[in-house]
Amino acid sequence: MKLSRQEIITALQNWNKAWDSHDLDGVTALFDDGIIFENWTGSKVKGKEALRKAWTPWFNNHGGFRFSGEDTFIDEENQKVLYRWTLDSPSFEKGFAGKQEQRRGVDLLHFKDGKIIEKLTYSKTTVQIDGQRVSLHALCG
Repeated sequence: MKLSRQEIITALQNWNKAWDSHDLDGVTALFDDGIIFENWTGSKVKGKEALRKAWTPWFNNHGGFRFSGEDTFIDEENQKVLYRWTLDSPSFEKGFAGKQEQRRGVDLLHFKDGKIIEKLTYSKTTVQIDGQRVSLHALCG
């Protein structure tokens, strides 16, 4: 089953409401059980339950994080979405922990049968913290 462009838009609107409410069940409801997720550090998680387990601490201690959509590109034929966003949240960066951070990035989402089967997240290599530009350091290992 392919989603129409409008069905994709509606699904993403509901998904964003779940993110804004810090509702992990609502966020993961759009994921296929075999979801493949890769975050901006390159870390990968496979499976909805594994992703839920990985995200639970972040959602429980969310500090009021908020995603703001900037732009959305929808490829209805291939069931793919490119979603550009800004994340405002307390920082985890060394020397800035707890200070307000703004991070910009994109998610590449691939739908199949009405569910997201793959979510690849990419982020800029700098963030804004307390009004200053801070370079992120690559994690090795």
